[in-house]
Amino acid sequence: MDQLLYVLMSTIKRWLLVFALHLAVVAQAQPVDPHRLLSAYPAFLSRLDGQTVVWNDGARTPLSGAHLFTSPADRLNRPDLLEMFRQAYPACTPLHPPAYGEDPGRARPVSFFGKMYGSSPSAVRARLVPVNWFGQTLLFSGVNGGNLALEAVEKDLKGLPNLRNYLTPSAGTYLWRLVSGSGRQSAHSWGIAIDLNTRYSDYWQWEGYKEFAPGIPYRNRMPQAVVWAFERHGFVWGGRWYHHDTMHFEYRPELSGC
Repeated sequence: MDQLLYVLMSTIKRWLLVFALHLAVVAQAQPVDPHRLLSAYPAFLSRLDGQTVVWNDGARTPLSGAHLFTSPADRLNRPDLLEMFRQAYPACTPLHPPAYGEDPGRARPVSFFGKMYGSSPSAVRARLVPVNWFGQTLLFSGVNGGNLALEAVEKDLKGLPNLRNYLTPSAGTYLWRLVSGSGRQSAHSWGIAIDLNTRYSDYWQWEGYKEFAPGIPYRNRMPQAVVWAFERHGFVWGGRWYHHDTMHFEYRPELSGC
């Protein structure tokens, strides 16, 4: 009986801890500046009409959806436009282990990005262009200047040959797929993400943890100079996330840039 009570109390304490951590994540709020959407994507977005984004073709997307978020995972599975800005992305700041649930840039409204980059593999592929990445030809989206941003990163890092092993070979760019272990569309599906050399990379799922488990150990071997070069040109880095993915960079000029 005592053993059963001990197990029950331990289980309750563990769930109370998880619940408290989830409340802390939900409570995190940053000043929202949706005007950054307009400056980042002028080829597609015209103006804000109250709480609605107006596209150049007349389409309208509300900043906030009617859905009430019930958990941090729910925020990732069904994000609205404001959810992208709830956690400020710390571009060009010193690298540090993220706090529990700190995942700035990990929320991606599928309909929003699909409308810009393509909502099917064929539509995305039609907008991909070749980019030279240190002698390796990669396909990257030409929409919103994504290919030009990646070329600018390569140009910045060419003068730092001591970093080359972290950069090459790239583990890939475009691949229409879901994020591993989830039903969420990967940024690779739209041709706006690049993975660097897996030999020097760390990824939370490789450690065998479940998403939003407390205490996921943070590991990173990616030099700050590499991260800042990407961030200067509008990329976010997966190493800024509690669910760290240090080989992963994706073009998100509405969040990054310095």
